[in-house]
Parts: sequence; structure tokens; C-alpha cells
Amino acid sequence: MKPSIILATDHAGFAVKEAVKTFLVAQNYQVTDMGAHELKDGDDYPTYMAAAALKVAEDLKGNTKAIIFGASGQGEAMVANRFPGVRAAVWYGGDQDILKKSREHNDANVLSIGAKYVEVDAACDAVQVWLDTAFSGDERHQRRIEQIDAIE
Repeated sequence: MKPSIILATDHAGFAVKEAVKTFLVAQNYQVTDMGAHELKDGDDYPTYMAAAALKVAEDLKGNTKAIIFGASGQGEAMVANRFPGVRAAVWYGGDQDILKKSREHNDANVLSIGAKYVEVDAACDAVQVWLDTAFSGDERHQRRIEQIDAIE
């Protein structure tokens, strides 16, 4: 079963989010867009990111993933990582190995893309790699995730 995908962005990632949304819908993913729903310069990302992260945190079965966008992706990931059970990884182009490691080692359930540094085609490719990569399930990685989740 394909995971449900939550999307969120502010103005800085709006165009890339819209392209990724089209890509995911064409791949038959169930997509929920938490905003921004229109390009509005100067809007603030925390509200959008919190809404997306909350959806991921609420899914106790782990079938929901989020892809969030901002200029660098850094602040967006910081917001997402404030929610219990959310593990956001940042990607702003380059080597896709980090995408695979975020899934294999950390079971990342949120991908934060730095849209200022990534072309649309590269973002779509990255999303596909990230979604196609499974958590390894290795005991050491599972143990570390449990340690992360235990931090209050």
C-alpha cells in the first residue's frame, strides 16, 4: 500500500511543491496539501509545517509521510521535528544517498526540500528515491529511533 503523502510549503517552495504534487498524483499517491494554496510572498512557514507534521504524528501506524518545502528546508524541518514521532530529514540537492540513508537508518517520515537549491525535476526524482527506500529494520537503527522517541 502506498503511503498517504502530506505536502506543505510557504512562498519559497510553492512552485516546487505544486510540481511534486502533480508528480505524486500521477503516481497514484493519496496527496493532502496543507498549504500554502496560493503564492503569497512573505507568508510564514511554521503554520503550514506544523499542520503537516501533526498529520504524520497522528498516524500511529506510520503510513503517512510528509514532504515539505522552503527556501533551505532547514527551518521547515525544525518545526516538523518538534512533533513526537516525526523524523524530518533535509535535502537541498546533490547526492541522493542522504535520501536513502534517512529512510534506511532513521526511518524518516518527513522529507524537507530546500527549494531554493533544487530544480523541479531533481525534486521529483528525490521524492521518488525517498519514497522507494524502505527502513532497514536493523536492530541498531530501531534501537536508536526508540531512543530518539523517548526524548522529552
